[in-house]
Amino acid sequence: MSTIIDRALAGKFVLIAEIGVNYYDIATKFDISLMDAAKLMIKEAKDAGIHAVKFQSYKAGTLAAKASPSYWDTTEEPTTSQYELFQKFDHFGEAEYRELKDFCDKLGIEFLSTAFDLASADYLDSMMDVYKISSSDLNNLPFVEYQARKGKPMLISVGASNEDEITRTLSLVRSVNDQSIALLHCVLEYPTPYEHANLNKITSLKKSYAEDPIYADKNGSPILIGYSDHTKPDTCADVIKTAYNLGAVIIEKHFTLDKTLKGNDHYHAMDPDDARNILKGIAFIDTLRGSYDLKCLDSEASARSNARRSIVTTCDIKKGAILTPEMLTYKRPGTGIPPEKMNEIIGRTMAVDVKEDTILQEGMLS
Repeated sequence: MSTIIDRALAGKFVLIAEIGVNYYDIATKFDISLMDAAKLMIKEAKDAGIHAVKFQSYKAGTLAAKASPSYWDTTEEPTTSQYELFQKFDHFGEAEYRELKDFCDKLGIEFLSTAFDLASADYLDSMMDVYKISSSDLNNLPFVEYQARKGKPMLISVGASNEDEITRTLSLVRSVNDQSIALLHCVLEYPTPYEHANLNKITSLKKSYAEDPIYADKNGSPILIGYSDHTKPDTCADVIKTAYNLGAVIIEKHFTLDKTLKGNDHYHAMDPDDARNILKGIAFIDTLRGSYDLKCLDSEASARSNARRSIVTTCDIKKGAILTPEMLTYKRPGTGIPPEKMNEIIGRTMAVDVKEDTILQEGMLS
């Protein structure tokens, strides 16, 4: 079972650390092997409370033509060819990812990796409980269908996509796969300026797809909504908290152990302290949200009793007297007969003598 999907279906926040290929630079920084660096990042993610880690499985030759230009901030990552960049980070294959999967299982954190070719989609099948479709492959319908036919839940990023493209891809997936689907808002701009985050799109995705029953899974559960974030971490985690408040229960964000490292995805990634800050902020939001029940809270019982009013006498009244409107008013506390029963009380007979300013109780009437 997928921790990501199980938590999201239960309405619980999910944080995915997109390690991607950042472990290459971490290995260089600490002078350790690639495998040790990847495992170190997994452990740091687990210690920070993150729910899942995600890698990227590709070979440069199957992903990009040699003439593929860059689309990232070259002041942060100076490589101007996609092919050349991906060549730097494509050393891991099936055996290495299997070792990372086993390490994740040992620590108790979910493992997944975005497949970028048929070979990786196949060998990752036995390692993952959920498939992730990159925004870059949203219109790669043959590849999307190939993964969808694996019959597992799917996370689908929709960066740089128009509504008709999202609908077309989602409809294709649903035609061959009845498992849970999560649509992740995403902006393909690295890093994403805050003014380009466009988080209202989360609301639109929710309205267009999560509220449409034709996209529900085999159990009738609606499309899940998430956010794959490429903004630089802000001090108060307001980007992530806003996304969550708008309906994104699954958050995927690049992860590093050193945000000052040049190159690749460090400059817009969260580090373990950022992750802890995010999780702490979300926990506080959940505390504030409370319940959807339309009822008096247990914590309000005392205030309810004392701040509401009761029917109170305006004068001394003798036993046997018939109550008239002039004899009655309403004052705090609400420990007597409530004012809503005023019309029922008028015309009744007093069973005892009472003084002015007495809070009427049902036992005082006959």
